[in-house]
Amino acid sequence: MNAESRKDAPVGVVVVTHTDYGSRLIAAAEFILGPQQHCQAVSVDLTKAVDESLAALKAAIKDTDQGGGVLVLTDMFGGTPTNMSLSLLGSGQLEVLTGVNLPMLIKILGSRTRPLQTLAVEAKQAGCQGIVVAGEVLRKKVAEG
Repeated sequence: MNAESRKDAPVGVVVVTHTDYGSRLIAAAEFILGPQQHCQAVSVDLTKAVDESLAALKAAIKDTDQGGGVLVLTDMFGGTPTNMSLSLLGSGQLEVLTGVNLPMLIKILGSRTRPLQTLAVEAKQAGCQGIVVAGEVLRKKVAEG
């Protein structure tokens, strides 16, 4: 990590996913929220060796850490992006959150001054709340109406 831990420092964000899913999620979030600093994507795919992807992940963590720690978001538990990220958990103020989606990312980017662990829990809740079976919600509203 490139900065000492500071309470008022924003949490850095690294989105580690298969292919370019992470960079696309960041682009979608920036479309909604505007440009973001200290937020990077790392792609894991067959064109790069695992060591190369791990080096890119370490560099992204170092670059995004402003003293508030770094929240690493991955696409799915058990996948290579998550496994690489988990291997770094003891290396500083770092948390790994799996199942990244747009509601989760927007919550994080809008609340980056929260403490790392608090932000991770709130982001998990936002990600889960963003998963909705639309027909189920509509049928319930019609039944209540």
